[in-house]
Amino acid sequence: MNDRGDTRSSPYEVHGEDGILISDDVSRIDVDVVHGFLSRAYWSAGIPRDLVEKAMRNSLAFGVYARDGAQVAYARVITDRATFAYLCDVYVDDAWQGKGLGKQLMTAIMAHPDLQGLRRFNLVTLDAHGLYAQYGFTPPRFPERYMEKTDPDIYKRKA
Repeated sequence: MNDRGDTRSSPYEVHGEDGILISDDVSRIDVDVVHGFLSRAYWSAGIPRDLVEKAMRNSLAFGVYARDGAQVAYARVITDRATFAYLCDVYVDDAWQGKGLGKQLMTAIMAHPDLQGLRRFNLVTLDAHGLYAQYGFTPPRFPERYMEKTDPDIYKRKA
């Protein structure tokens, strides 16, 4: 078992359509590529590179790679690998939009052995409700029970 509770000896990999590879091997993920996207995304604008790397290393992170090895998509799942998971930081490179990568990525995530049998799997999205609904995600059953503590300007103040 490694320090993240992972008992597998090799990375989880899914070979998708058109030579796409989806992997949870953190050593393959190009942190600069991920940071480049997330630092401009509406949900994490201005996030420092060191925080992107720390978050990635403390989560179940998925890189998506084209046939030539270029990283073209990414997602991160925060999880205890037993009862709960939170999907976040999902993106597909603009040049690869509309080619089914989001579906391939979600199919791989939902099939990951460490994400089976969870009691709750959450996410927040501005505009991808249709995609996530295909994988069983719904609005909260009891939204009145849900609370959050947010600091949307934290990266701007720390800059």
